[in-house]
Amino acid sequence: MKFELQFFGATGQVTGSLYVIRCGTHTVLLECGLRQGSAENEDHNRDPFPVAIDDIDAVILSHAHIDHSGRVPLLTKQGYTGPVFVQNASAALCEIMLPDSGYLNEKDADWENRKQRGTGRALVQPLYTRADAEKCLEQFVGVRYGEPVDVVPGLALIFHDAGHILGSAIVELIYTDDDGRRTLVFSGDLGYRDAPVMNAPAVIERADIVLLESTYGDRLHRPVAETMQELTEIFEAARAAQGNILIPAFTVGRTQDLLFLMAENYERWNLDSWHIFLDTPMGIDATKTYSKFSHLHGASLFKSDSGLLNLPNFHATPSSAESMEINDIRSGAIVIAGSGMCSGGRIMHHLKNNIWRPECHLVIVGYQAFGTLGRRIVDGAETVKLWGDDYRVRIQVHTVGGLSAHADQSDLVRWYGAFTNKPPVYLVHGEREAQKALAAKIEREFAAPVYIPEYRQKVDIESHAG
Repeated sequence: MKFELQFFGATGQVTGSLYVIRCGTHTVLLECGLRQGSAENEDHNRDPFPVAIDDIDAVILSHAHIDHSGRVPLLTKQGYTGPVFVQNASAALCEIMLPDSGYLNEKDADWENRKQRGTGRALVQPLYTRADAEKCLEQFVGVRYGEPVDVVPGLALIFHDAGHILGSAIVELIYTDDDGRRTLVFSGDLGYRDAPVMNAPAVIERADIVLLESTYGDRLHRPVAETMQELTEIFEAARAAQGNILIPAFTVGRTQDLLFLMAENYERWNLDSWHIFLDTPMGIDATKTYSKFSHLHGASLFKSDSGLLNLPNFHATPSSAESMEINDIRSGAIVIAGSGMCSGGRIMHHLKNNIWRPECHLVIVGYQAFGTLGRRIVDGAETVKLWGDDYRVRIQVHTVGGLSAHADQSDLVRWYGAFTNKPPVYLVHGEREAQKALAAKIEREFAAPVYIPEYRQKVDIESHAG
């Protein structure tokens, strides 16, 4: 019977993960993520789903990041009533992240409608609301690592630790019918070997077809020792200049890595002379979730009663009033705030108050998608627009690549190399240049067939079985 894969997202770009699996008479969505980046890219989130809602039997998510999970509320808003399979800790994170996404959609729509009033144009409706997101969570089915679950008749699911963020999973799908047994493995987003908090990604030894992420397929991360030294120098320079340090952080994953490293390097970085602010309500809740699921990682600092850092100069600032007070600090503040690509959230307010100050420092610790404010700053923009006003970029900008939550090229190649049968691999979640570089590397080292799929491309998994 039919076992087919079709690509509808994260082809030639990093975000918007969405694949359709057809097995026998059943249809399963693997991932259901938002596209992020430019306004044009994000407009595609309103496109119709690639298959009829009534035809979808199940949804599988590799992890909680919005570019993998963020369209699930829209799916259920449009009538989907089936299960959403996700690792247990990811389900807990989605309870935080999806309602927050709905809230941001409402705020964005309200902002646009304020500009539209009086123009005679139709008002904008949010993609989905906080209530839509909360409702979809009723359909989530939490699954432990290593626990086989039947998704639809004949299709079994096993999650393995991907080491990317809490609850992130490598997705193993095993389809069995009268013609035999075939296995598809999707890497999800893979972590890297020396991650501060998470475990190394699990090793899978056999598959008939592999979907492999390629975000950093064309580069190597800096060694950890060099990254720690770079951060030491940044803290020293910022302290000497008597400015502030802004760190736009992805509130799930990167934030917890940063907090862990600050605790570990408290004396080395002379952090007692700073005030450390975790200025993101979602990041605060996510850090407490890391504490709750501490058995899934090795960071003991998240086992405290509060689930947060136990440092005398650490401040969690969940309220807007507390966040606004930070803007009165002219020197000695380290502010960790979302969003990680400077595309919204409280980091925008802190940039408004600091981006024009040469004594301040901006530390970029994650991937910046094309079209985002973070990408423009990293690419050397001399001015940026914030709430309609232009600001000169005089802040000192540092890109610290060694803190990425993604595997680099060597990690990706090593992970694929563990497959004993060297199955065909399809590269997803990467820009084209990164994918071409990774494809060439895998082909040279393993003589394996590597493909860079196009949007809507279909793959007959039966043809790869053997």
